[in-house]
Amino acid sequence: MPEQHHQTNAVEFRSGRAELAQRCRAVTEARWFALTVFAVILLNAALLGVETYSGLVAEWHVWLRLVEHACLAAFTVEILLRLGAHADLPRDFFKDPWNLFDLAVVLCAFLPVVRENTTVLRLLRLARVLRTARFLPQLRIVLVAVARSLPGTLSFLLVGALLLYVYAMVGWVFFGHHDPEHYGSIGRAVLTLFLLMTLDGIGDAVRTGLEISRWSLVYYASYVLIASFVLVNVLIGVVITSLEEAREMEKEAEEDGRPPAAPQDASLLPARIAAVRQALDDLERDLARSSCAPSCAVRHEHPEQVA
Repeated sequence: MPEQHHQTNAVEFRSGRAELAQRCRAVTEARWFALTVFAVILLNAALLGVETYSGLVAEWHVWLRLVEHACLAAFTVEILLRLGAHADLPRDFFKDPWNLFDLAVVLCAFLPVVRENTTVLRLLRLARVLRTARFLPQLRIVLVAVARSLPGTLSFLLVGALLLYVYAMVGWVFFGHHDPEHYGSIGRAVLTLFLLMTLDGIGDAVRTGLEISRWSLVYYASYVLIASFVLVNVLIGVVITSLEEAREMEKEAEEDGRPPAAPQDASLLPARIAAVRQALDDLERDLARSSCAPSCAVRHEHPEQVA
């Protein structure tokens, strides 16, 4: 009896969690819920902007604090509803990186250390603005693409730093004495070449270099070709590739979240069944006629015997 009672309680507990998940899911998947959360996020962003005006903060300090607490309460209710929507399968909640991000942003607001530090608290509130990516698929794809392009970007930065250092040393050797303002040290040379990477002021740099040596034209031409064209195009290629991968991941996630699509020919199934039945009926009539043919022929040839 105790085991049966324990099993009954376990079944009731599982059914209760399933019912809770179903009710919370009905709320979180509703359009009005998404629009409300999105509006609260925008309100939180606008509130951060308003707090940069000291006059408004001094005059409306109490009301601004009330609105900020209301936003935090709304975010807390939202994350609780999302947790409740996964009450039957809690692991699924933690499989989504956006759920983990939302949970971390909300929980950190309740930490005593964070609440006492105004700067950290404002940065944390600013992080809530990034939650708009949950409701804007295109923005979510861009953020995922940026995250996936970080390894390639780090490689690009390493190659770019090496290139800057080599050209800065060459520039210091050739132009350090004649142009100390731009090439007087390795730091000045790196800063000058970094600004020239955007082709800003390249004309003045070439004219100044030609006054020193004609070989400066080869120096600047090779640097512009490698730094401004090759490396920048490589970085653009890395970002575009990551963007395509992010789009594929988004499509796969949407397909995994959808219920399996019905076969395209499902509507033709009743017609095919009716056709098969008609064919069977025709075959049965043909067999009946073929089996009846000999006896019918005897009746026509010897009617007296039949009689």
